[in-house]
Amino acid sequence: MRLLLILLLALAGAARADPANAERHTVRLGARSYVIDLPDHPAAAPVLMALHGGGGNPAQFARASGLGAPALADGYAVIWPAGTSRAGLFLAWNAGYCCGAAARTGVDDLAFLDAVLADAVGRFGLDGERVYLTGMSNGAMMAQRYAAARPGRLRAVAGVAGTLDLGQPVQGAVPLLLIHGTADATVPIGGGRGSNARATADFSALDAVIAAFAARVRGRLAEDAQVIDPEPDGMRVVQTDWTDRAGRVWIRRLVVEGGGHTWPGGRRAPRQGGTADIMANAEILHFFSLHP
Repeated sequence: MRLLLILLLALAGAARADPANAERHTVRLGARSYVIDLPDHPAAAPVLMALHGGGGNPAQFARASGLGAPALADGYAVIWPAGTSRAGLFLAWNAGYCCGAAARTGVDDLAFLDAVLADAVGRFGLDGERVYLTGMSNGAMMAQRYAAARPGRLRAVAGVAGTLDLGQPVQGAVPLLLIHGTADATVPIGGGRGSNARATADFSALDAVIAAFAARVRGRLAEDAQVIDPEPDGMRVVQTDWTDRAGRVWIRRLVVEGGGHTWPGGRRAPRQGGTADIMANAEILHFFSLHP
Protein backbone atom coordinates (compact mmCIF):
# COMPACT_ATOMS: atom_id res chain seq x y z
CA MET A 1 0.00 0.00 0.00
CA ARG A 2 2.84 2.41 0.90
CA LEU A 3 4.60 1.85 -2.42
CA LEU A 4 1.36 2.18 -4.39
CA LEU A 5 0.65 5.53 -2.71
CA ILE A 6 4.15 6.81 -3.55
CA LEU A 7 3.82 5.66 -7.18
CA LEU A 8 0.42 7.32 -7.55
CA LEU A 9 1.71 10.59 -6.11
CA ALA A 10 4.69 10.52 -8.48
CA LEU A 11 2.53 9.85 -11.52
CA ALA A 12 0.07 12.56 -10.51
CA GLY A 13 2.93 15.03 -10.06
CA ALA A 14 4.35 14.22 -13.48
CA ALA A 15 0.92 14.78 -15.03
CA ARG A 16 0.42 18.15 -13.33
CA ALA A 17 3.77 19.75 -14.12
CA ASP A 18 6.07 19.66 -17.11
CA PRO A 19 9.50 21.26 -16.53
CA ALA A 20 9.62 22.10 -20.23
CA ASN A 21 6.69 24.45 -19.63
CA ALA A 22 7.92 25.70 -16.26
CA GLU A 23 9.40 29.14 -15.78
CA ARG A 24 13.12 28.40 -16.19
CA HIS A 25 16.03 30.76 -15.64
CA THR A 26 19.78 30.38 -16.04
CA VAL A 27 21.64 32.60 -13.59
CA ARG A 28 25.32 33.51 -13.80
CA LEU A 29 27.29 33.86 -10.58
CA GLY A 30 30.68 35.11 -11.64
CA ALA A 31 32.28 32.36 -13.72
CA ARG A 32 29.69 29.79 -12.63
CA SER A 33 25.96 29.32 -13.01
CA TYR A 34 22.80 27.55 -11.93
CA VAL A 35 19.50 26.72 -13.57
CA ILE A 36 16.25 27.16 -11.68
CA ASP A 37 12.74 25.89 -12.44
CA LEU A 38 10.00 27.84 -10.66
CA PRO A 39 6.62 26.43 -9.61
CA ASP A 40 3.32 28.10 -10.44
CA HIS A 41 3.45 30.09 -7.19
CA PRO A 42 7.13 30.76 -6.45
CA ALA A 43 6.66 33.29 -3.64
CA ALA A 44 7.97 31.68 -0.44
CA ALA A 45 8.31 28.31 -2.19
CA PRO A 46 10.56 25.71 -0.58
CA VAL A 47 13.87 25.03 -2.32
CA LEU A 48 15.06 21.70 -3.68
CA MET A 49 18.63 21.81 -4.92
CA ALA A 50 19.74 18.87 -7.12
CA LEU A 51 23.42 18.16 -7.86
CA HIS A 52 24.48 16.31 -11.01
CA GLY A 53 27.03 13.52 -10.95
CA GLY A 54 30.63 13.70 -12.10
CA GLY A 55 30.74 14.36 -15.84
CA GLY A 56 27.15 15.60 -15.87
CA ASN A 57 25.58 19.03 -15.99
CA PRO A 58 22.30 20.66 -14.92
CA ALA A 59 20.38 19.94 -18.13
CA GLN A 60 21.63 16.36 -18.31
CA PHE A 61 20.68 15.62 -14.69
CA ALA A 62 17.26 17.20 -15.08
CA ARG A 63 16.57 14.97 -18.10
CA ALA A 64 18.09 11.79 -16.68
CA SER A 65 16.47 11.97 -13.24
CA GLY A 66 13.07 13.35 -14.20
CA LEU A 67 12.96 14.98 -10.77
CA GLY A 68 11.78 18.38 -11.98
CA ALA A 69 8.15 17.56 -12.81
CA PRO A 70 7.11 15.90 -9.53
CA ALA A 71 9.11 18.40 -7.45
CA LEU A 72 7.45 21.35 -9.21
CA ALA A 73 4.06 19.74 -8.70
CA ASP A 74 4.83 19.55 -4.97
CA GLY A 75 5.53 23.30 -4.99
CA TYR A 76 9.33 23.28 -4.86
CA ALA A 77 11.56 25.66 -6.72
CA VAL A 78 14.13 23.28 -8.22
CA ILE A 79 17.72 24.49 -8.50
CA TRP A 80 20.25 22.68 -10.71
CA PRO A 81 23.73 24.11 -9.97
CA ALA A 82 26.70 23.47 -12.26
CA GLY A 83 29.96 21.97 -11.06
CA THR A 84 33.35 22.94 -12.48
CA SER A 85 36.08 21.54 -14.72
CA ARG A 86 39.26 22.78 -16.36
CA ALA A 87 38.04 22.38 -19.93
CA GLY A 88 34.30 22.61 -19.36
CA LEU A 89 33.80 18.97 -20.41
CA PHE A 90 33.78 17.05 -17.12
CA LEU A 91 31.85 19.03 -14.54
CA ALA A 92 32.34 17.76 -11.02
CA TRP A 93 32.10 18.71 -7.35
CA ASN A 94 34.80 18.93 -4.71
CA ALA A 95 33.28 16.45 -2.28
CA GLY A 96 36.62 15.85 -0.57
CA TYR A 97 37.97 12.62 -1.99
CA CYS A 98 36.16 13.04 -5.31
CA CYS A 99 35.94 14.16 -8.07
CA GLY A 100 37.99 15.47 -10.99
CA ALA A 101 39.75 18.80 -11.11
CA ALA A 102 37.29 20.23 -8.61
CA ALA A 103 38.69 17.98 -5.89
CA ARG A 104 42.30 18.13 -7.10
CA THR A 105 42.38 21.93 -7.09
CA GLY A 106 40.28 22.40 -3.94
CA VAL A 107 37.34 24.29 -5.43
CA ASP A 108 35.25 25.78 -2.61
CA ASP A 109 31.91 24.25 -3.54
CA LEU A 110 30.51 24.80 -0.05
CA ALA A 111 30.83 28.53 -0.64
CA PHE A 112 29.40 28.19 -4.14
CA LEU A 113 26.27 26.40 -2.91
CA ASP A 114 25.93 29.03 -0.17
CA ALA A 115 26.03 31.68 -2.89
CA VAL A 116 23.51 29.84 -5.09
CA LEU A 117 21.02 29.56 -2.23
CA ALA A 118 21.45 33.18 -1.16
CA ASP A 119 21.06 34.44 -4.73
CA ALA A 120 18.03 32.28 -5.56
CA VAL A 121 16.22 33.11 -2.33
CA GLY A 122 16.83 36.83 -2.77
CA ARG A 123 16.24 36.98 -6.51
CA PHE A 124 13.06 34.89 -6.67
CA GLY A 125 11.58 35.38 -3.18
CA LEU A 126 11.90 31.75 -2.12
CA ASP A 127 11.71 30.35 1.41
CA GLY A 128 15.30 30.17 2.61
CA GLU A 129 14.22 28.33 5.75
CA ARG A 130 12.90 25.31 3.83
CA VAL A 131 15.85 24.00 1.85
CA TYR A 132 16.33 20.40 0.70
CA LEU A 133 19.31 18.91 -1.08
CA THR A 134 19.86 15.82 -3.21
CA GLY A 135 22.33 14.49 -5.74
CA MET A 136 23.59 11.53 -7.74
CA SER A 137 27.02 9.88 -7.36
CA ASN A 138 29.57 12.72 -7.00
CA GLY A 139 26.56 15.02 -6.54
CA ALA A 140 25.34 12.79 -3.70
CA MET A 141 28.77 13.04 -2.09
CA MET A 142 28.63 16.83 -2.37
CA ALA A 143 25.08 16.94 -1.00
CA GLN A 144 26.20 14.97 2.05
CA ARG A 145 29.28 17.13 2.44
CA TYR A 146 27.11 20.24 2.45
CA ALA A 147 24.71 18.66 4.95
CA ALA A 148 27.63 17.66 7.18
CA ALA A 149 29.06 21.20 7.12
CA ARG A 150 25.78 23.17 7.09
CA PRO A 151 23.23 21.07 8.97
CA GLY A 152 21.33 24.14 10.14
CA ARG A 153 20.68 25.22 6.54
CA LEU A 154 18.80 22.08 5.47
CA ARG A 155 15.52 20.41 6.39
CA ALA A 156 16.74 17.11 4.89
CA VAL A 157 19.26 15.63 2.45
CA ALA A 158 19.08 12.64 0.10
CA GLY A 159 21.87 10.91 -1.80
CA VAL A 160 21.78 8.28 -4.53
CA ALA A 161 24.84 6.10 -5.27
CA GLY A 162 27.35 8.28 -3.43
CA THR A 163 28.87 8.40 0.07
CA LEU A 164 30.30 11.17 2.22
CA ASP A 165 34.05 11.58 2.56
CA LEU A 166 34.28 10.90 6.30
CA GLY A 167 37.26 13.21 6.50
CA GLN A 168 34.52 15.85 6.55
CA PRO A 169 32.99 15.79 10.07
CA VAL A 170 29.21 15.80 10.46
CA GLN A 171 28.64 18.93 12.53
CA GLY A 172 24.98 18.53 13.46
CA ALA A 173 21.83 16.49 13.07
CA VAL A 174 20.09 16.50 9.70
CA PRO A 175 17.59 13.94 8.32
CA LEU A 176 19.27 11.70 5.74
CA LEU A 177 18.03 9.38 3.00
CA LEU A 178 20.52 7.15 1.18
CA ILE A 179 19.70 4.95 -1.83
CA HIS A 180 22.40 2.51 -2.95
CA GLY A 181 22.76 -0.72 -4.92
CA THR A 182 24.68 -3.73 -3.67
CA ALA A 183 26.14 -4.28 -7.17
CA ASP A 184 27.37 -0.68 -7.57
CA ALA A 185 30.81 -1.07 -9.18
CA THR A 186 31.52 2.67 -9.19
CA VAL A 187 30.92 3.51 -5.51
CA PRO A 188 30.90 0.17 -3.66
CA ILE A 189 28.27 -0.03 -0.94
CA GLY A 190 30.87 -1.51 1.44
CA GLY A 191 33.44 1.15 0.65
CA GLY A 192 36.80 1.09 -1.10
CA ARG A 193 37.71 1.58 -4.76
CA GLY A 194 35.13 0.82 -7.40
CA SER A 195 36.16 -1.49 -10.23
CA ASN A 196 34.27 0.74 -12.68
CA ALA A 197 35.22 4.10 -11.17
CA ARG A 198 37.23 6.85 -12.86
CA ALA A 199 38.22 8.17 -9.45
CA THR A 200 40.91 6.42 -7.43
CA ALA A 201 39.36 7.34 -4.08
CA ASP A 202 38.73 4.83 -1.32
CA PHE A 203 35.05 5.57 -0.88
CA SER A 204 33.34 5.44 2.50
CA ALA A 205 31.05 2.53 3.26
CA LEU A 206 27.36 3.38 3.28
CA ASP A 207 26.85 2.17 6.85
CA ALA A 208 29.81 4.22 8.10
CA VAL A 209 28.15 7.35 6.71
CA ILE A 210 24.89 6.41 8.39
CA ALA A 211 26.70 5.95 11.70
CA ALA A 212 28.32 9.38 11.38
CA PHE A 213 24.97 11.11 10.82
CA ALA A 214 23.18 9.02 13.47
CA ALA A 215 25.80 9.98 16.05
CA ARG A 216 24.69 13.62 15.81
CA VAL A 217 21.07 12.85 16.70
CA ARG A 218 20.21 13.19 20.38
CA GLY A 219 18.62 10.22 22.08
CA ARG A 220 18.22 6.61 21.09
CA LEU A 221 17.07 5.76 17.59
CA ALA A 222 14.89 2.71 17.01
CA GLU A 223 15.74 0.60 13.96
CA ASP A 224 13.10 -1.01 11.78
CA ALA A 225 13.41 -2.79 8.42
CA GLN A 226 11.00 -3.90 5.71
CA VAL A 227 11.31 -5.43 2.24
CA ILE A 228 9.91 -3.71 -0.87
CA ASP A 229 9.57 -6.14 -3.79
CA PRO A 230 6.45 -5.54 -5.90
CA GLU A 231 8.09 -6.18 -9.30
CA PRO A 232 9.54 -9.49 -10.64
CA ASP A 233 12.81 -7.89 -11.79
CA GLY A 234 15.22 -10.12 -9.88
CA MET A 235 15.90 -7.39 -7.35
CA ARG A 236 14.36 -6.23 -4.12
CA VAL A 237 14.79 -3.22 -1.86
CA VAL A 238 15.40 -3.35 1.88
CA GLN A 239 14.27 -0.19 3.64
CA THR A 240 15.69 0.50 7.08
CA ASP A 241 14.50 3.43 9.19
CA TRP A 242 16.11 4.93 12.27
CA THR A 243 13.40 6.77 14.23
CA ASP A 244 13.40 8.80 17.43
CA ARG A 245 10.93 8.43 20.31
CA ALA A 246 8.63 11.03 18.77
CA GLY A 247 8.34 8.93 15.62
CA ARG A 248 10.53 11.17 13.45
CA VAL A 249 12.50 9.28 10.80
CA TRP A 250 16.01 10.70 10.98
CA ILE A 251 17.70 8.24 8.66
CA ARG A 252 16.29 6.03 5.90
CA ARG A 253 18.46 3.55 4.01
CA LEU A 254 17.14 1.98 0.80
CA VAL A 255 19.43 -0.83 -0.30
CA VAL A 256 18.71 -2.20 -3.77
CA GLU A 257 19.82 -5.83 -3.70
CA GLY A 258 21.48 -6.43 -7.08
CA GLY A 259 21.18 -2.76 -8.03
CA GLY A 260 23.90 -0.87 -9.90
CA HIS A 261 25.20 2.69 -10.06
CA THR A 262 22.00 4.39 -11.14
CA TRP A 263 19.05 6.62 -10.23
CA PRO A 264 16.14 4.17 -9.77
CA GLY A 265 13.33 5.13 -12.13
CA GLY A 266 15.58 7.42 -14.19
CA ARG A 267 15.92 7.32 -17.97
CA ARG A 268 19.07 5.19 -17.93
CA ALA A 269 18.14 2.99 -14.98
CA PRO A 270 17.02 -0.07 -17.02
CA ARG A 271 20.46 -0.17 -18.71
CA GLN A 272 22.43 0.45 -15.51
CA GLY A 273 21.07 -2.15 -13.11
CA GLY A 274 18.07 -0.17 -11.92
CA THR A 275 15.14 -1.75 -10.13
CA ALA A 276 11.44 -1.23 -10.84
CA ASP A 277 10.62 -1.73 -7.15
CA ILE A 278 11.17 1.94 -6.27
CA MET A 279 11.54 5.29 -8.00
CA ALA A 280 14.17 7.59 -6.54
CA ASN A 281 12.09 10.72 -7.24
CA ALA A 282 9.08 9.44 -5.33
CA GLU A 283 11.18 8.16 -2.44
CA ILE A 284 13.11 11.43 -2.12
CA LEU A 285 10.02 13.64 -2.24
CA HIS A 286 8.20 11.38 0.20
CA PHE A 287 11.14 11.54 2.63
CA PHE A 288 11.36 15.31 2.30
CA SER A 289 7.62 15.57 3.03
CA LEU A 290 8.30 13.95 6.42
CA HIS A 291 10.43 17.00 7.31
CA PRO A 292 8.37 20.09 6.40
